[in-house]
Parts: sequence; structure tokens; C-alpha cells
Amino acid sequence: MKKLAIALLVCWAAAQAGAAQSPQLHWMTSLPKAQAKAKAEHKLVMMDFTGSDWCPFCIRLKKNVLSSPEFAKYAKEHLVLVEVDFPHHKQQSAEVKQANRDLAQKYGIQGFPTIVVLDSKGKHVTSVVGYDGSSPSAYVAQLKAQVKAKLKEAS
Repeated sequence: MKKLAIALLVCWAAAQAGAAQSPQLHWMTSLPKAQAKAKAEHKLVMMDFTGSDWCPFCIRLKKNVLSSPEFAKYAKEHLVLVEVDFPHHKQQSAEVKQANRDLAQKYGIQGFPTIVVLDSKGKHVTSVVGYDGSSPSAYVAQLKAQVKAKLKEAS
């Protein structure tokens, strides 16, 4: 019994250490609220247009990149995150479904996944369409470079 208790304690400690290394990110579903937060925190807004429960590339992007410590570090410092989801099996309110359709139309979304980055005023900065299997560090580097180049162009 004592060995079982020790084993459980070790497993719990390992799980806690893993959670500390890969912090959970807060994904919002309301663009207006995200823009207000981005403005207050001097950050960009990143929208992830996804089919979270059916799109293979969306699922891989989330698993390989958006859930990684590298992305979490970048996001916590620079981004307010918005998930714009078009699931087949998950439940969503009618308001969220309509808001997501409106955003997809506004930003001309043609496929999933599509990442759209906005400034805090809602001005389009850049987009990344699809997922090519890049590592988290390569994906973050590409996103940073595109954002930097577009912001430099705009100023």
C-alpha cells in the first residue's frame, strides 16, 4: 500500500512538472473582447480559423504547434488568441456560429487552418494558410517574420 501511495505521488509530481513546462493558453471566442484585451495589453490578435474536430491539418497544427511551449512563450508575450471554430461534432451556440461565419466571410477564409493576425484596432497584419508540418520553432519564426515585415511595411 505504501508503494502504491509513493507511486501515485511520483506520477502526480511528474504531471505537475509537465504542466508547468507547457502552460495552458487562453483562447477566446469573441473578437471584440480579444481586441479590447489586445489594446489594453499592447498585443496583436491572432485568430485560428479551424475545424477542430474534423480537419486533419487543423488538428496537427494545434497538437504540434499551438500546444507547444515555444508557441505558448511567443503568444503570452505578443498575442491575444481567438479560436474561430467550425466543428462538425462539438456544440456551439447560435451566436458563436453566426459570429464565426461573419468573421470567415469578412477575412475571406477559403480553407482550414488559416491563421489571421490583426493589430489591436482590427487592421489585418498577415495571414498563414494551411499547415505544412513545420516544427513549433520554425512555425513561430515564420509567423514572427511575417508580422515584423508587414508591420514594417505599414509604418
